[in-house]
Amino acid sequence: MHSGGASVKIRLGIPKGSLQEATMNLFARAGLPIFITDRSYFATTGDAEVECMLIRAQEMARYVEHGVLDAGLTGLDWVVESGLEVITVSDLIYAKQSRGKVRWVLAVPETSPYQRAADLENLIVATELVNVTRKYFASHNVAVKVEFSWGATEVKPPMLADAIVEVTETGSSLKANRLRIIDTVLESNTQIIANKTAWRDSEKRRKIENLALMLRGAMDARDRVGLMLNVRKKDLAAVLAVLPALKRPTISPLSDEDWLAVNTVIEESLAWQIIPRLKEANGQGIVEYPLNKVVL
Repeated sequence: MHSGGASVKIRLGIPKGSLQEATMNLFARAGLPIFITDRSYFATTGDAEVECMLIRAQEMARYVEHGVLDAGLTGLDWVVESGLEVITVSDLIYAKQSRGKVRWVLAVPETSPYQRAADLENLIVATELVNVTRKYFASHNVAVKVEFSWGATEVKPPMLADAIVEVTETGSSLKANRLRIIDTVLESNTQIIANKTAWRDSEKRRKIENLALMLRGAMDARDRVGLMLNVRKKDLAAVLAVLPALKRPTISPLSDEDWLAVNTVIEESLAWQIIPRLKEANGQGIVEYPLNKVVL
């Protein structure tokens, strides 16, 4: 607990490497830009009370658990792999290339006879995700030799390994290396994690929760737009029948008592269908506008 309104800083881990650009873009959309100087592992933000360090996602849970960082962004996969105890604050569904989850998959050469995990008995499986892979095969009662891969895992079969467990978003890299997926080992997504001691500190917890709120708001605003329009009271039912909404549209009176203002949020992809229909329903002054954040 803190008293007297003293300023409390939090140290936040930002994933260095493949997730770095997507993470920085998300923070910028959330209103907290991150400023990184060349060759530095430290960064500043638009909030003087939030300091950042660039840390490999694979190591994030360790530094959060040890208390070097109060919180950090990393993948569920690396938290599970570490086996360390941290607080999961929030899921953030984004990846390097896409806006969805990633998968760690068991893949084999496309011309190989292997069709399932059991077919790999006593063979070599290469992966960066060693602990998770061992648990996966143990759960299937299959004895394999799991070898740690320092990278370029896709090129190892068939000469250096019989199969691999590798992360994929689209599967294109696996296909390019003539590999075939035979199972999903783990689905993963980015998470905000926190140190247990920091989470028990009311001020630090409030800052971490507020950060999570704004990041989720920025993510929820993606691919959505706001719509506002005016409509006569007698035509309101027809307009509402056209509108999908997160909850219910906001309806406000105008200075002319016969008219109402309607404000709502829709998927951007639907706007081209909905706006003409709103016009047909006698909506007027229709305005579509971009959203920075949607806090649900």
